[in-house]
Amino acid sequence: MQQDRHQRRTRNTPGTPPVGLSGSEAAALLRRDGPNVLPHAQRMRWLRAIAIMLLEPMLLMLLGAAVIYWLLGDPQEAAVLGASILLMIALTAYQEFKSEHALQALRDLSSPRARVLRDGVTRLVPARELVVGDVILLAEGDRVPADAQLLDDSNLQLDESMLTGESVPVRRSAAVGQRQDDGDRLHASTLVVSGHGTAEVIAIGADSEAGRIGVALRTIRREPTPMQREMRWVVVVFALIGLASCVLVVVLYVSTRGGWLNALLAGITLAISNIPEELPVVMTVFLALGAWRMARHQALVRRAPSIEALGAVTVLCTDKTGTLTENRMAVAELAVAGEQAAPSATLSPALKALLRCADLATEAQPSDPMEQAICTAAERADASRCDRWRLVHEYPLSDALLATTKVWQASDATSLEVACKGAPEAVVELCALTADDRAQRMAQVDAMARRGLRVIAVATATWPDPAQALPDTARGFRFAWRGLIGLADPLREAVPAAIAEAHTAGIRVVMLTGDHLETARAVASAAGLNGQAAMLGDQLDAMDDDTMTRRAAEIDVFARVRPEHKLRLVHALKQSGSVVAMTGDGVNDAPALMAAHVGIAMGGRGTDVAREAASIVLLDDNFVTVVRAIRRGRTIHDNILRAVRFILAVHVPVTGLALLPLLTGNPLVLLPLHVVFLELIIDPACSIVFEREPPEPDVMRRPPRQPTRHLLDVAMLTGGLTEGLAVLAAVAGIYAFGRGIELPQPQLAALSFTTLVTGNLGLILLNRSGANAWQTLRRPNASFWTVSVVALGLLMAVTRMEVPARWFGFAPIPFDLTALGLLLPLASVIAFDALRRLSPLIRRGSSNTVD
Repeated sequence: MQQDRHQRRTRNTPGTPPVGLSGSEAAALLRRDGPNVLPHAQRMRWLRAIAIMLLEPMLLMLLGAAVIYWLLGDPQEAAVLGASILLMIALTAYQEFKSEHALQALRDLSSPRARVLRDGVTRLVPARELVVGDVILLAEGDRVPADAQLLDDSNLQLDESMLTGESVPVRRSAAVGQRQDDGDRLHASTLVVSGHGTAEVIAIGADSEAGRIGVALRTIRREPTPMQREMRWVVVVFALIGLASCVLVVVLYVSTRGGWLNALLAGITLAISNIPEELPVVMTVFLALGAWRMARHQALVRRAPSIEALGAVTVLCTDKTGTLTENRMAVAELAVAGEQAAPSATLSPALKALLRCADLATEAQPSDPMEQAICTAAERADASRCDRWRLVHEYPLSDALLATTKVWQASDATSLEVACKGAPEAVVELCALTADDRAQRMAQVDAMARRGLRVIAVATATWPDPAQALPDTARGFRFAWRGLIGLADPLREAVPAAIAEAHTAGIRVVMLTGDHLETARAVASAAGLNGQAAMLGDQLDAMDDDTMTRRAAEIDVFARVRPEHKLRLVHALKQSGSVVAMTGDGVNDAPALMAAHVGIAMGGRGTDVAREAASIVLLDDNFVTVVRAIRRGRTIHDNILRAVRFILAVHVPVTGLALLPLLTGNPLVLLPLHVVFLELIIDPACSIVFEREPPEPDVMRRPPRQPTRHLLDVAMLTGGLTEGLAVLAAVAGIYAFGRGIELPQPQLAALSFTTLVTGNLGLILLNRSGANAWQTLRRPNASFWTVSVVALGLLMAVTRMEVPARWFGFAPIPFDLTALGLLLPLASVIAFDALRRLSPLIRRGSSNTVD
């Protein structure tokens, strides 16, 4: 294999045109050597994953309960409880699998790309598909995708600090004399900071220098987000409360009734009913699946905390070209001697002649966007050149004359025709206009520029004798003024609506562009921004930080800005208390992207450095996608709040039913197996039902949430506890009613459990939306109905079928009591829903919207 690689190295030599691989050769090498990927952290093994799950307080307590059942001489109960534990482990493993699958999909989407020579054509391919022998093209801002030998370069300098720790850029050259000292060697993951070059891949993946370093990184684990840490802290606190209550109940039980094993069983039941172990699961699943869903809408989340920050963004700084606009030029206006029209209209002979002259002054196969736009407009207007024209001579654009001139000869003409286009001031000079005519033409240029157009002028001349030598420069012709062509980068169709939606959501949009001031104003006005109060980047240089902070809060459009201006503006906006999202695409945009609360890089035209510095990458470079990402981020945060409030609420009636018989001196109603059954409802409700809940209608009609607001604040705790108390009241009422009519203990337990399960489903309904119960039922969420039908079906099985009922210690109850157990908790939830709309205190505590 090493010999083969050496042969690949000698296939290309510096100073000769590079020979790339064919598609079939690359495919064969990819199958043989595998993908070009660095070693990654080892995935968690199944046994280790199960071991970690078993260390959760909930499962430890359930195992303890199973052992107690065995010691009490009830192996059947112990076996059922053990099977339930396995089912819970399987459910947790499935949730982890879904999260890992979503994260892996995101990693695949974020895979870097490389420009490679295949079949003699430059192609953009995922870096993972590179093979040894590929010829890659590198430019400023690119990450080197694999170890490579440099074949050709132009002042190529690289930042190799990731490998060497040295921050000074290193010069690499393809000079033959440097081949022996690795001066032509490029390493994967280093950054091109200037120049460009061509290189041949000599090592990929684990064989590269970075790959060998990556072997040592296999054991690195992801750091939890701040919200995840907060969740885990809450779980630990509740676990300690559960353990303390367990000890207290054991002592109370033994002192009043005796029997250590039964006391331990009662204490464990109460403890596991207190632990909201679903909270970390909610964070893992919601953030992973939320990021995956955002990626499906062209927004790739690279850092999970950015999802939390999206809901708090108050200022959105955006580029113009390619983000607000379509990043393509189009002819928008033609002007000849007072006559103006759009190219889509029926053109007069004069306007058509203007287009034909401009087309003659462009390249036959143009790569410049403005020339492409002129050729397209001329073709549509039937004014493009035809085969009878032959190019005689060309005067290219230069610093001395900002205009392009082409000399043509028609097959049936005895003279030469000269076509010129360029900067209006240059063409005005070539035409030798009078002072009045010059002022009139330039006034027209300024008027078009104020409408956001890029203006070029067109002129023509005739050279009467083809045999006579042409002048040395274009200034030797006597040009006649033809007219003006205005070009524009069209505004994306959905941008005005997206900006209006952002404004409605309390988000200020600021446009930062390197373009002309008048162009920036015109585009801003068309997009719905205040383009009149615009400022130039040069004006920022003269401001101190306090002045900039004040002006940044007032101005929505900044033109002719440089990357260092963007960084200062981000700091100024943050200093004023704003939560800033920033878009960027260049190498020099990276500091501003990192300084912003949410950095958003362009995935299409953006550099690798910008993408690595950003928290989110737009796969379509579209401003509309930014607003959609904010809407999705707010929805994810709302759904997390719903799930957390439900988790807090649902543990109140469970704890109450576990504690109530102990306080009244009656036999236990709730046993560990019953809690397992409830967990099989609670976990899917949190991770499936709430995660798939659609956004509230007002999600983009309310102001951003306060970034300092904690997830578990007083309002959240109050809302969860009051909702739980409403269901507990129904459960306690049913329990008291059953005791009053002297129901046998198995039937009383079945009736109380029916009320508890139905109440839990009512809490899901109550927390799904801020709307009333009837409106919530009409909101689309198939997962809610699936969970509800499965839960009620299993409930009927364990309370009415003889064998499952015996496992749970239940006995069938009359149908009228079953109906009561089903309807009373739902009535309690509906009554609470009506009450919270009348009481401001409860409404503040239970509202599903973000304050």
